[in-house]
Amino acid sequence: MVTERSGLQAPARRVVLCGAESAGKTTLAAALTGRRARDAANYRGSTVAVHHYVGGDLEVVDTPGIVRQSDSETTATALAALEHDVAVVAVVQATRADDDLATLLPLLAGRRGIVVLTHRDRLDQATLDAGVRHLASLLGVPTVAVDARELDAPTRARVVTALDDAAPLPEHAPRLGWCIEPRPGPFERHHIGPVLAAGALFVPAIAAVTAANAAADWTEPLVEAVLEPLTTASARLPALPAEVLAGDYGVTTMLPLLFVWALPTVVVYALLLGAMKASGLLDRLTAAVDPLLRPVGLAGRDAVRVLMGFGCNVPAVISTRSCSSCTRDTTIVAIAFGSACSYQLGATLAVFAAAGRPGLVVPFLAYLLVTTLLFTRLSSHRRARDPGNLLLLERRVFLQRPRLADVWREASVAIRQFLGTAVPVFLLLTLTAAVLAWSGLLTWLAERLSPALALLRLPGEAALAVVLASIRKDGLLLLASDALVLDSLQLLTAVYLAGVLLPCLVTAWTIARERSLRLTLHLLARQIAAALVFTAVLAWGGALLLHVLR
Repeated sequence: MVTERSGLQAPARRVVLCGAESAGKTTLAAALTGRRARDAANYRGSTVAVHHYVGGDLEVVDTPGIVRQSDSETTATALAALEHDVAVVAVVQATRADDDLATLLPLLAGRRGIVVLTHRDRLDQATLDAGVRHLASLLGVPTVAVDARELDAPTRARVVTALDDAAPLPEHAPRLGWCIEPRPGPFERHHIGPVLAAGALFVPAIAAVTAANAAADWTEPLVEAVLEPLTTASARLPALPAEVLAGDYGVTTMLPLLFVWALPTVVVYALLLGAMKASGLLDRLTAAVDPLLRPVGLAGRDAVRVLMGFGCNVPAVISTRSCSSCTRDTTIVAIAFGSACSYQLGATLAVFAAAGRPGLVVPFLAYLLVTTLLFTRLSSHRRARDPGNLLLLERRVFLQRPRLADVWREASVAIRQFLGTAVPVFLLLTLTAAVLAWSGLLTWLAERLSPALALLRLPGEAALAVVLASIRKDGLLLLASDALVLDSLQLLTAVYLAGVLLPCLVTAWTIARERSLRLTLHLLARQIAAALVFTAVLAWGGALLLHVLR
């Protein structure tokens, strides 16, 4: 690994950051180098692999957060990155120095390194200075206090100078008595707090849907105006290109759904979730909902991974490496079944809006939540549901004003993934659907699947959307085609079935790579069975309820 200096290439000094989750390692790595990670992305604040930051004369290796009390895979990944010939930076929160040092030092004992205390702004300067000197003398290694969010040049220079004097880290640390807890807020109230927190976790999704609905009033005419010449030109083309360009599943028919509804949903959701993470609010909320999730086999910290799936299922599945072994597979089940990724959520809104029934997103999300909790409960291990299993219950974090740079770093991954992959894949899906419609295969497929879909009160024409959505969630946009005439309950049923019958192929492949092919096939079989049962309950139970109400 090299970096340029004075026009010459010189080896960058490699240092490895190691610390607990939320200690500020990623922020410190970016601040020391002034760069983004070169070989991997930070998935919503949880580093799930080893990341390299290269800038100036430093190559900083950012490792996953260590959770020593658990058997998480990220702990093993972090320790494997600690090469004996590089300096180690033990990143310790100043507000929890005693606990962090007690966790880190036994793992890093004997390695050449320094200690960096983050969150120094939470302590008064006199106490901090005296504590840093005392800690350095007791540990026998250089110790520096920093505010990683506001790392100035003199502080960075002190860190670099300390690396020159790195010394072997001891196995044990003295207790400084530094344990500063943030004040409890409404989410920490005994009974009402978990309920408030659970409601707050849905705010980003609701806000994203509302914003997309509002933006559509002025974006839809603009997009249609841009595509109007193509629609007009299609009338002079032969049958196949005309179908591809402006048929029921054509580009000009379906593309507005992607940019008018899906894109605003993705952007708003990613930005709001990024702000919640950067401010510390997301950590507070997930800790607060732990009592509600424990009965279904999830810990509060697992909720972050499930919420990440609303941006993209793939990084969410990868991030489960930091889950406990007794909750990891359960968390994957919840992501695969119930995390409506940004493509799915945007497409769902687009379908409901195109049908003139945007309000259906509320019962859709409600039913998705209920059935996800039921399926997760049925799939979970008894140990994960033990109310005494507080292994991974996080302590309260401090709330802080999110900086725009931090919010963008958190949100940009999901937005780039959407722009880089959704558009070309969506075009491929519309091309496939248009060709199938032109060839008559779509009609043939609808006729063959009509008896099966009739059991769910759906027409055979909905088959293509269900099949393609099982490959890629954008496929359910085909339910917005003029070729389908569905009442509200049928539309809700079709969108739900297309969304949960199977995770997309990329998600399924990621699960198989992370766990095993056998486990993945077992999970998919159970998900298909559960999806069909829940869809039947929705279709026939909803019809019965409507009949009674009439």
